[in-house]
Amino acid sequence: MDRPELPLPQLHAFVVLAEELHFGHAAARLGIAQPPLSQQIARLETKVGHPLFSRAPGRVALTPVGRELLPAARRALAELADGLAAARAVGDGRAGRLRIGFSASLALTVLPELLRAFQERFPGVELDIREMTTAPQLAALHERTIDIGLLREPPAAEEGSLGFRTVLTEPFVAVLPAAHPLAAQRTVRVEQLADSPFVLLPREVGPQLYDRIAGLCGAAGFAPRIVQHAVEWQTVCALVGTGLGVSLAPASIRRIRLRGVAFRAVEPAAARTRVAVAWRRDDPNPLVAHLLATISQDRAADDGHPSPPTAPTAQPR
Repeated sequence: MDRPELPLPQLHAFVVLAEELHFGHAAARLGIAQPPLSQQIARLETKVGHPLFSRAPGRVALTPVGRELLPAARRALAELADGLAAARAVGDGRAGRLRIGFSASLALTVLPELLRAFQERFPGVELDIREMTTAPQLAALHERTIDIGLLREPPAAEEGSLGFRTVLTEPFVAVLPAAHPLAAQRTVRVEQLADSPFVLLPREVGPQLYDRIAGLCGAAGFAPRIVQHAVEWQTVCALVGTGLGVSLAPASIRRIRLRGVAFRAVEPAAARTRVAVAWRRDDPNPLVAHLLATISQDRAADDGHPSPPTAPTAQPR
């Protein structure tokens, strides 16, 4: 059986009349004349198939049918009001869902404070946080399965559909077995690692970072002899701790506390790795703009200089 359509203006008129029980007062409250109100109620009664009000000179009362309909009509109007408020909140960027991809090592640096600051400013937003290496993040952005990426070493060449902005840079450190001779030094020159086997991330999960590390070794006059790959930096460090080899890693990796692993500063000290935020330039989601603005504001606070909010279409720095 098909359900009758009940236009919202008729439901609204019905609820107001049920509360006022006076056509003149209800019409004034609705901001309409009394005849249009009577027509709205008559149309609704036709749809229901029964009178909703009993009418007598000087007296209007709900019929049993009207009393039965009134709670459902109020719920329908309240749900619509709630739905409209929720839709406006999403449109204004005060609510909704933001899908963020992040490289695991960023949980040791910018990610916790960024998420904390964003949630303080936008408590009604649901965050969907997904741990992903750089290459899968870029693919997910193109496939529109995430909205924001936080990654290491973004592509060197600009991608027209994606925007990138540097969030921070950090130096590299040497990751050594605690018993390694170089662990006795405070600083390790990259060329001193030439004779040691390496444990590194596979190139396919982060091509730019892999090439950055290989480039540091190349500049020091050798190609790293890789004996083992691991997808996560924590696994890399654990394998180094077994004595399997050494590695070069972002300095934040020092926060991974593993027995048998030593972290040492690297020369040249100017060698740094870049962390960037990535987004789709054509993304209309206001939450993307809000997250970019949060990053800009937090960086400005660190620098002591104000920075204006940045829209998703802004040029990357």
